[in-house]
Amino acid sequence: MKLPSFKDLILFENDEVIVVNKPPFIASVDERSGNEPNMLRLAKSYWEDAQICHRLDKETSGALIFAKTPEAYRSISMQFEHRQIKKIYHAVIDGTHNFEEKMVDLPIANFGKGNVIIDKYEGKRAETIFNSIKFYKHFTLVECQPKTGRMHQIRIHLATQRASIVADEMYGGKYPFLSTFKKGYRLSKNEEEQPLIRRFALHAREVTFKLLNGEETTISADYPKDFATFLKLLDKFDS
Repeated sequence: MKLPSFKDLILFENDEVIVVNKPPFIASVDERSGNEPNMLRLAKSYWEDAQICHRLDKETSGALIFAKTPEAYRSISMQFEHRQIKKIYHAVIDGTHNFEEKMVDLPIANFGKGNVIIDKYEGKRAETIFNSIKFYKHFTLVECQPKTGRMHQIRIHLATQRASIVADEMYGGKYPFLSTFKKGYRLSKNEEEQPLIRRFALHAREVTFKLLNGEETTISADYPKDFATFLKLLDKFDS
């Protein structure tokens, strides 16, 4: 995979922070192998003292904050700790679901190595608010606002509502194929149909935080090509 230029990903930058639109399929930090490129390495190649303030799953795209100074890092970290940062994600989920300020308050236990479950005894408090944005015949575009920041929180909370994210096989999501909803769709004899999106359809759409001077800043991240193309196909063939 060809790596993007970090500079081309920047949505906002000042003397304190950098906010980028993270592409899918790039990890936020070093994974176990330690050899693959990641967002922190890209950031440090652009700004040597860059520190990552939070993480997105490897397949998740969208707004990601880096601090350029220790003071900014402390400030952003404290805002995350005190739940003062507003995060909005968009997800495409299987099925039609009418969520209106739907609060899911289910504790999540993280046993390491991606082993995350709902556990009322061992889990930590986890809250997410869901609102449906657009309905299709077979899917729903949903706004997700996590109030806490547990691993896989949005993904597992949606799964508890029988509303798994498209292509999120870990939590029951299915890969979407055009043949399932486009009338008359046919493949040639030796052609193998490819999924409309090759990763779970989750995008960090917006983040709101305060700068060191107390000014509140909201940064929005456009959909990447795969997510935008998927929605265009749904608009055309599944509305």
